[in-house]
Amino acid sequence: MSPALTIRVYSEGALAQAAGKLRAGELVAFPTETVYGLGADATNKDAVAGIFAAKQRPSFNPLISHFPDRDAAARHAVFDDRADKLAAAFWPGALSLVLPKRDDSTICDLTTAGLPSIAVRVPAHDIARALLRAADRPIAAPSANRSGRISPTTAGHVAASLGNAVSMILDGGPCGVGLESTVVDLTTDRVVLLRPGGITAEQISAVLGCDVVMAETDDDAPKSPGMMSSHYAPGLPVRLNATTPDRTIGDEVLLAFGPDCATGGFAQVLWLSKSGNDREAAANLFAVLHQADQCRVKGIAICPIPDNGLGIAINDRMKRAAAPRG
Repeated sequence: MSPALTIRVYSEGALAQAAGKLRAGELVAFPTETVYGLGADATNKDAVAGIFAAKQRPSFNPLISHFPDRDAAARHAVFDDRADKLAAAFWPGALSLVLPKRDDSTICDLTTAGLPSIAVRVPAHDIARALLRAADRPIAAPSANRSGRISPTTAGHVAASLGNAVSMILDGGPCGVGLESTVVDLTTDRVVLLRPGGITAEQISAVLGCDVVMAETDDDAPKSPGMMSSHYAPGLPVRLNATTPDRTIGDEVLLAFGPDCATGGFAQVLWLSKSGNDREAAANLFAVLHQADQCRVKGIAICPIPDNGLGIAINDRMKRAAAPRG
């Protein structure tokens, strides 16, 4: 039987307790600037297995390892000039780099799904970095929710999704970005965007002075989280690019974006951004999806969102939420 879940608002005592639980091989959910992460000691295969069990996550889907700074990450990953430039430009921040794994890295194979590469990130959230320093080891941390479900941006979202499957939630309030990190693959000569996120392809290209290639969806052997076609899925069916209600479905809740979004005829309307601000929409995305999934309707309709800037990442999440479910 799982122990009772502990939820503690951030304090020095709560931080010390969370770090101790991580070192002991337990699961701790904690805030980052993107979403809440489900953390485990990345060097402890049993602890990492606990992540997969709690999330009911496919074991072939690799996890991102989190570090307090670039030098700590470089003890496990091989940095080239491109990686150093991106780390200098965007770390700490919402960018994960997939790099060759060092031969002497102690991070377990389950964290990297047996790949010769490793995904690394230095988060910008002060509580996350303090926890990483206190735990004094790399922390594998996917989003703190059941696999394929909506990512959590509050401690309450984590508790509702995972319950006693997690030992402790370190409550640092709502996440500021609300969209997972951008993931970039630098293991070949090409710069490949594996997952869109808070750092755009245009920003990455500007720093490196080269083109950024978009990766294809991979349901068999994804190199990064967020690459499977059905992901971020609420319980209700999702319909994209909705401009009018679909009466064949029945009552729908509309996720609305922008001043020109037509809201007439929908049973309920929840706003991603009334002004059409993609950063506001990204920050609201998962919280609004959680809210929509609790509505007494037959489906979720999503207003068209321009496919540029952060809209690319938002549309990527929505396409996965709307994908057929296995």
